[in-house]
Amino acid sequence: MLLLIPGPVTTRPEVRDALTRDIAPWDNDFRVFMARLLSRIQCLAGGNDSEHVTLPLQGCGHFVTEAALRTFLPPGGRILIPETGAYGNRMIRLAREAGRVAVPLPVGLGTRTDPSAIARALSEDPSLSHVGLVYSETGSGIVHDVGAGGAAVRSAGRRIIVDAVSAFGALPLDLSAMPEVDAAVFTANKCLESLPGIGFAVARIDRLPACEGNAGSWSFDLANIYSTALRDGPGSFRFTPPAQILAALDVALDFLEAEGQGARLARYTANMRTLYDGVAELDLTPWLPASVQGPVIVNVHAPDDPAWNLRAFVDSLKSRGFLISNFFTTPTPTFRVGCIGAITPADMAGAVRAIDAALREIGVTHREAILA
Repeated sequence: MLLLIPGPVTTRPEVRDALTRDIAPWDNDFRVFMARLLSRIQCLAGGNDSEHVTLPLQGCGHFVTEAALRTFLPPGGRILIPETGAYGNRMIRLAREAGRVAVPLPVGLGTRTDPSAIARALSEDPSLSHVGLVYSETGSGIVHDVGAGGAAVRSAGRRIIVDAVSAFGALPLDLSAMPEVDAAVFTANKCLESLPGIGFAVARIDRLPACEGNAGSWSFDLANIYSTALRDGPGSFRFTPPAQILAALDVALDFLEAEGQGARLARYTANMRTLYDGVAELDLTPWLPASVQGPVIVNVHAPDDPAWNLRAFVDSLKSRGFLISNFFTTPTPTFRVGCIGAITPADMAGAVRAIDAALREIGVTHREAILA
């Protein structure tokens, strides 16, 4: 079964094999291992030891995103968040429920965030200390330009939190060139091609000491994670970590280093193009125009046919060895297919054939899009 979702993704057997041995996370050897793993991740983010630290947090991307918002903004702090789609909206909700003031910046779901709009909003509201930007918006499939957005933030003398959850490991990120970034957050189970259960923030060291206590949550306090590591030594955890998941991630990073980040992005892009062009040849309509379609996930308009049923379609695909999401996050009905993980363009060509067969099986004969 291939997981064609934006995470968790299909993984290599060697990555899954790393889960099979018992590991004691408080053992000194594990701390040495963990310190090395965190250093590898920091290097991948373009961080350096004098300015950045990699902070692990058990849980999903939602957790580490909330932790960054709670840590780097004090209660009542104001943050500009472009409304990029489902995950931009999630960041807005997380900020508000944490007692921060989220100021939405309207963005069309089929367009990239305009850096000049960020600059204008910051100029008009000097009380905004931060911007929160989703790098790869898996609600739609579009990729936003965090480099240009960060430059606008830097010019305004403000700070930015980057949600790189479905971007990190494939899309470029160089924090050494982005001093305005308080933290870039991501997880192990997407473009790193490992398994769920652990998130990370690569954060500015100089920003952390003054932030301890902001979070209002011991669990979600990244500054406390940092101060605990200073006290207990590199590779230490405050609470029991998912040790086997971390061992699997270490193996996954070996594969990433062997492949190369640029080559991984090229493979994902080829996966996306095979799928995008393939569904168009089936008379289906991709949700995004090709000019802004990102490499992580493709949304496809649901057919305007009374026989269309997303759950039935998903089950039919599953019987053919391809599992996709059984829900959609776009304003109009779609189905979405992930292009990341340990998969190839040949796998995506097989998925296109399976999509065709599944539509026939559930009785869809009219494949033009539901557009409203």
